[in-house]
Amino acid sequence: MGQGSEVRRVSSWAVKPHCVTEESQKPCYLTPWDLAMLSVNYIQKGLLFTKPPDVDMQTIIEHLKDSLSRALTHFFPLSGRLVTKKGADPPSYHVVIDCTDAPGAEFIHAVADLTVADITSAADVPPFVESFFAFNGVVNHDGHTLPLLAVQVTELLDGYFVGCSINHSVADGTSFWHFFNTWSEISARKEGNDECISRPPITKRWFMDNQGPSINLPFSHHDEFIERYTPPLLRERMFHFSAKSIAQLKARANSEQNTNKISSFQALSAFVWKSITQARLLPADQNTSCRLAIDNRSRLHPPLCKNYFGNCIQTVKGTTTAGELLANNLGWSAWLLNQAISAHDNNKVCVFLEEWVNAPLIYQFGRFFDVDSLMMGSSPKFDMYNNFGWGKPVAARSGYGAKFDGKVSSYPGCEGGGSVDVEVCLPPKSMDALLSNEEFMDAVSVPQ
Repeated sequence: MGQGSEVRRVSSWAVKPHCVTEESQKPCYLTPWDLAMLSVNYIQKGLLFTKPPDVDMQTIIEHLKDSLSRALTHFFPLSGRLVTKKGADPPSYHVVIDCTDAPGAEFIHAVADLTVADITSAADVPPFVESFFAFNGVVNHDGHTLPLLAVQVTELLDGYFVGCSINHSVADGTSFWHFFNTWSEISARKEGNDECISRPPITKRWFMDNQGPSINLPFSHHDEFIERYTPPLLRERMFHFSAKSIAQLKARANSEQNTNKISSFQALSAFVWKSITQARLLPADQNTSCRLAIDNRSRLHPPLCKNYFGNCIQTVKGTTTAGELLANNLGWSAWLLNQAISAHDNNKVCVFLEEWVNAPLIYQFGRFFDVDSLMMGSSPKFDMYNNFGWGKPVAARSGYGAKFDGKVSSYPGCEGGGSVDVEVCLPPKSMDALLSNEEFMDAVSVPQ
């Protein structure tokens, strides 16, 4: 799980919502999208900052704790715990979020004898970055006893890192950054009216008309669906694609496919898929897929508001053989992804939900993802570079959670303008081969 001896915990606190609302005293029911996440890891993302010259670290810590409490008033599900309610006659198994007398989120102050450059200048992401986050290796079901949100602020010699671990059964990536943005908005305001935030979350879960709000799972004990996945030895590296490089990949893919419908992200995903498949030296007849996390909010009819707080994601994929993928051009593989995304409409979403309730599937890394494929997580569309009031962050990094052979996460480039940072996790041999791929390396610039 990384070499974390450099990081030392100083203190921790339970942070509760600043105000208790009537809504927060009711059970928060979980949807199929939420329940499917019970066996996967917490979302762990964080931001790296340089220390402001005129503010001491203790002032920053106290202010972040206070603004977190105010943010939790709006995002109260993050202050609760999971509760399983069982019945014998008839058999029942229901998991909900209980925020009554909310025990709160965990806030940790840690220190490390490290510099900002130790993180940003390293070729590979250093293993100690994992220690900037709480709850490494836990699964979302552990939210029955652990906080659903843990924030760790790690003080560095010349900076600090704000690492956020959120239970993935409570929130997806869109909701994660919605919360992070609101917290930073309140923090940057320094003082004023907490009730007025730019994007109030919708915390009431959405269900199809014939479903919910409480979904009965066909289990009698969590051991029936919990898997604690241990990844193989991996190297993790950040690759930076400039806006110019992204534009060139998009133009190339559309030209090769004689279309204008392939997006920048589809072209980038196809390029990474082809490059990693080549690095893996797979047999020509070996199937390989590129999975993409896809937001359902805008695909439902009527669409859900972008402020909907919870999980609202599925995956779509393009599948072919390694031989076909490498024999065809970039446009061909990007079109596979384009068509998979285009086909994911309201009907597909509703069919998934109906089928899931009839036969619930709890995602498990060891079974859901195979070592010959890719999973593109996160999104360059997320607004990540939050200013808490002491300057813009210099980089984004992730924690231990949800890392496996072929996990790729995309972030907006720190300088903006359409650039993208891509985080790639591969075994050492495959990473070495990827770094020797001249076409791939010609498309990337110095990593953030």
